[in-house]
Amino acid sequence: MSKNSELVQNSSTAGSFKAVAANEAQTSASEKPTLFAEPVFNLGNFTVTNSLLNSWLVVMIIVIISLVLYWKIKKIPKGIQNALEIIIEGALDLCDSVTGSREKTLKFFPIVFALFVFILLNNWLGLLPGIGSIGYYALEEGHKVFIPFFRGGTADLNTTLALALFSVIGANIVGMIMVGAWTYLNKFINIKAFLEIPKKIIKEPTIVLVNPIKAFVGLVEIIGEIAKVASLSFRLFGNIFAGEVLLSSMAALFAFLVPIPFIFLELIVGIIQALIFAVLTLVYMTIATTKEEH
Repeated sequence: MSKNSELVQNSSTAGSFKAVAANEAQTSASEKPTLFAEPVFNLGNFTVTNSLLNSWLVVMIIVIISLVLYWKIKKIPKGIQNALEIIIEGALDLCDSVTGSREKTLKFFPIVFALFVFILLNNWLGLLPGIGSIGYYALEEGHKVFIPFFRGGTADLNTTLALALFSVIGANIVGMIMVGAWTYLNKFINIKAFLEIPKKIIKEPTIVLVNPIKAFVGLVEIIGEIAKVASLSFRLFGNIFAGEVLLSSMAALFAFLVPIPFIFLELIVGIIQALIFAVLTLVYMTIATTKEEH
């Protein structure tokens, strides 16, 4: 009887250790970066996720910095104001190299530079201690799941998709305003090409073949606009999310010193990805505001 009781006790002890190990494995696995943003709380029927909270935090930081700079701006720049003016002047020159016109640059720069700053801060904020590691445990389907209060905004596909839609739709709206709605929309659905056929068919018989091809090219342009959204959103999301996974993996393997070079690498990646997104938005706006014959 004593041997049987010892066996039962040992098996129950082993079972409890296995349960604890499984629970720890589930908990540690749930603390790894996920492809989706986790909901933190609800405002009525509106779900607030940790990536959305991070984006709101970035907006607050931008507003506070803008107000401080506005109150302390001087005619003769010194210190930080002088450095910021150098950065903005360099950014304007970079925009000039894309647009080919300072007039266009001054129209597009506020939108493009705001996108750059917003994306850059979201990229960098996800690298700070506490972002992604401070949160709470929630019980889901019988096991604990760790939900961080904040998650890098651009490490969520919803955020990058919204930014890409803003960029592409904004470029098309700017194009309609500056070129004219009728001229611009004919780039996609070329009604003008079909209306020209009866007028020019006698002088130019080849127009019967050429203009339908122009109309078909318009359909290709529509596909191109959809491809822009996919390209912008997935590129930004993929690079930032991959960086978070890399840093979490390095931190799990080596807690000290080793992750530091990778953090500097992600700082550079954050700048590059924000710059690519902003410059592509500028390119789209420049192309949209250039007439077809040019």
